[in-house]
Amino acid sequence: MYKSFINFVRELYGTDRFIPLHAPTFEQRDKDYVIDAIDSTFVSSVGEYVNRFEHDLSIFTGAARAVATVNGTTALQVALRLAGVGPGDEVITQPLTFVATANAVSHLGAVPVFVDVDKDTMGMSPAALESFLGSQTVLKNSHTYNRHTGRHIAAILPMHTYGHPCRIREIVQTADKWSIPVVEDAAEAIGSTINGRHCGYSGKLGILSFNGNKTITCGGGGAILSNDEHVADHAKYLTTTAKIPHAWEFDHDEIAYNFRLPNLNAALACAQLERLPVILQKKREIASAYKTFFDSHDWGRFMTEPENTQSNYWLCTIALQDRPSRDAFLEQTNAAGLMTRPAWKLMNRLSMYSGCQTGPLSNAQWLYDRIVNLPSGIQTHG
Repeated sequence: MYKSFINFVRELYGTDRFIPLHAPTFEQRDKDYVIDAIDSTFVSSVGEYVNRFEHDLSIFTGAARAVATVNGTTALQVALRLAGVGPGDEVITQPLTFVATANAVSHLGAVPVFVDVDKDTMGMSPAALESFLGSQTVLKNSHTYNRHTGRHIAAILPMHTYGHPCRIREIVQTADKWSIPVVEDAAEAIGSTINGRHCGYSGKLGILSFNGNKTITCGGGGAILSNDEHVADHAKYLTTTAKIPHAWEFDHDEIAYNFRLPNLNAALACAQLERLPVILQKKREIASAYKTFFDSHDWGRFMTEPENTQSNYWLCTIALQDRPSRDAFLEQTNAAGLMTRPAWKLMNRLSMYSGCQTGPLSNAQWLYDRIVNLPSGIQTHG
């Protein structure tokens, strides 16, 4: 049944070989910058490429500040801590996400709570959030508490799924009514915008990821985004072991982290960021080709960018008719050498988070049963 799709993808990518889901691409400038960092001998967490990457990233996104970290998970952990999340608190997030979202909450000794997503964005539903807060929480002295557990709800953590912007403005508006800070998990959304505004800093803080499978990569890498200079300064301080500046003394005044991005990785990140506009355009061309294909086939619906947004289409995604159709598609495409993948297992279905409180999750379950990620890299395209 899916042979026409397999042939289409092979023609799109111009190869009979194995086609990965999303492999990185590198050019000579990437190599030149890395060699330059090596030659400088500044390969760890101090170096000019780190400063340059933070500056260039803030310019690209429009955020006042960007603080580079070793990966997206560490960026999220620090961002949540700076938002006020601590041991015993709760963080409202979504079940359809990569496990790092929930893990970052747990690393701080806090507990995730899961509310539903919207079918069109695949990200947190403002209506589901509003319903949960209205029925399950109480506002006392400018703090929100869970009626059932008594825990303080310290943050709301939406995620821009597969690079499609969620309804972050509505989420922030709801969060403000309940005096809860928002931390944006924009790990997958570099280059994605809402009404021209880059994802990642509509709330108190946000984060990006530059893992090996992301739109641009430096092997690992992450970043904290903020429009608050004081918060950004504190983020940089916490990620560099909270070392008090001194010519030779080693003095620290907070329990902190060694989470800074090495200069060697930052060199690659700088080169990749320079190529990002071209990469985004190529990815939109791939997404457009997929949409054209699925518009003429009634067995799959291509997930397009939500209204008033521009998606980076990190992973192109389709929704099939049901779970058996999804499984058959996965089996046939992977057997043919096309790497396709289902959605992540819902967080509340993982053993370590199975006891967490949830709202109704019908949309998340509907999507899990149907969506598949398609080859989305640019490595052999064009």
